[in-house]
Amino acid sequence: MIEVLLVLTVILLTATIVASIEYYKHVRKAQKEYKKAREALEDIVLSFNRELKREADRLELVAYRVEGTTAKANESLKKVDNIERIIVPIEKKFEIIKESDENALSKIAEVSTKTHSIEATQETVKKRILELETQVQKLAEIPEIKSAPVIPIRRDKAMAALTNTEVVVLEMLSAEGPKTAPEIKDRVQLSREHTARLMKKLYEKGYLERETGKIPFRYTIKEEMKKFLNKAESEQI
Repeated sequence: MIEVLLVLTVILLTATIVASIEYYKHVRKAQKEYKKAREALEDIVLSFNRELKREADRLELVAYRVEGTTAKANESLKKVDNIERIIVPIEKKFEIIKESDENALSKIAEVSTKTHSIEATQETVKKRILELETQVQKLAEIPEIKSAPVIPIRRDKAMAALTNTEVVVLEMLSAEGPKTAPEIKDRVQLSREHTARLMKKLYEKGYLERETGKIPFRYTIKEEMKKFLNKAESEQI
């Protein structure tokens, strides 16, 4: 009976040792796979960081060139920030993989999926940068000066209800040619806002024309109004 027990014990012990060896082999294999995957992931992250740095430098240059002329560059910068925020959870996932050998294979697959997502996002950023560079080239072109639609003068009210300041402004434009509101402001001793409202009022009443191709607007007295002023001066003489 004792011999049977000894035999069974030996058999169980042998089976346990064999199972332990097989388990150890599987664990070592999993560790090697994990190590390979980790090194590959580190290479991918390092390569992506270098590429991201280069793209960020290009993006910063483009944003500097279009600053003040387009808000779309800010959207591109936000996308770069989003990419940086994507990297953070990937690094956290990487730490989890190092702490847990049992979930190593599943975590590596998840990181691989995230890496493909990052590469796709990177391609999107590159396309966005190319679009911004195209827009910069378009913005670099000198815009043509366009005149706003001419508001016709009502002849029966051409000289009616004009204040002394308005008459002074009209005479100034008649004698000296086109001017902007800032150029007129000091001459009539009014604030910038008051002068801007005055010029808009004269334009809307049909006394002036204005060029809208750039800011500030440049105002020109209408030839018809200039004739009315000259006629009024002649009658006073």
